[in-house]
Amino acid sequence: MKRIPVSGPSISEKEIAYVTDAVTNAWYANANVYHERFERAFAEYHGVRHAVALPSCTSALHLSLLALGIGPGDEVIVPDSTWIASAAPIQYVGATAVFADIDPQSWCLSAESVEAYVTPRTRAMIPVDLYGNVPDYAALQAIARRHDLAVIEDAAEAAGTWSHGRPAGTFGATGTFSFHGSKTLTTGEGGMLITDDDAIHQRVLVLRDHGRAPGDTMFMNREVGYKYKMSSMQAALGLAQTERIEELVARKRVIFGWYREELGDCEEVMLNHEAEGVRSSYWMTTAILPDRLGGKAEVIRRLAGEGIDCRPFFSPLSSLEAYAQTQPASMARECNMVAYRLGAHGVNLPSGLNLERNDVARVGAAVRELLSQR
Repeated sequence: MKRIPVSGPSISEKEIAYVTDAVTNAWYANANVYHERFERAFAEYHGVRHAVALPSCTSALHLSLLALGIGPGDEVIVPDSTWIASAAPIQYVGATAVFADIDPQSWCLSAESVEAYVTPRTRAMIPVDLYGNVPDYAALQAIARRHDLAVIEDAAEAAGTWSHGRPAGTFGATGTFSFHGSKTLTTGEGGMLITDDDAIHQRVLVLRDHGRAPGDTMFMNREVGYKYKMSSMQAALGLAQTERIEELVARKRVIFGWYREELGDCEEVMLNHEAEGVRSSYWMTTAILPDRLGGKAEVIRRLAGEGIDCRPFFSPLSSLEAYAQTQPASMARECNMVAYRLGAHGVNLPSGLNLERNDVARVGAAVRELLSQR
């Protein structure tokens, strides 16, 4: 039986040609050619002035916090339902992560919950575009203005998503992206920070190169910084993928459409929501399943037995051992009912770009079989 993987990229002859050229020629005087082309193409797609290629979205979040001057004594609000990479950089800079609940439809940061968690120490929020969807940025930005908070958009999972005429990643002081091998747009490992703020951009360029000013050839470091760079081969791959981004998102949307055909009439299944005015990239087709199936671990186990690989909906950060002893986690465990309810029963279904219609039909049939067992 063919095993259906949970995720994976689309690699064409264009990517192979660009990477081959990079490994052959992107040295000496041409060492930065693909970095510059990739950053320029990514910035142009998003309609921003600056894009900085980095080794991960985590490093982009880290540099965003540093560039905004966030540190010890500050609080930063993040959604409870996300990968730990959204919150870990807050600890890197010595600030405190505060976990807010998510919206029951978008599964993204709830503006109402954010408002409840704001204190005099709150300096910023990091909304996460979960699984390719976006939160209510109008409501979040209104809160940010009211309380003088910075917004750092974690668009790790949302390359190619648009909301009300704007691409994901452009709703904050910075936007951050992941190009992990599982993502819609990949460099194997890698990330990007975008911004329209010249001061943030200049600060990021210094911090990501061991505290060395751009253009410095004398190795005169101004401060202790970080080694956050990307190889030419990764940049070449990212450039090719950026040039194909609309094709890749279109394929993701076709795959989600197949799942909607297979499972959309199942009253007990909740699939990804797409609000009016939003074009989701549907990075991960996700199903919230009924309690009676025994929880996400049991569903994943049973589907694995059918040769179908799945991932769990993110468990609340406040439930993880990494944060178990913190005061914000204690508060979140009492208050964040949506994150805990959805996190217990959500499953990411296979969403790789190599999926065919018959693969999705097989997954749909397997899910329906689980639902039929009373």
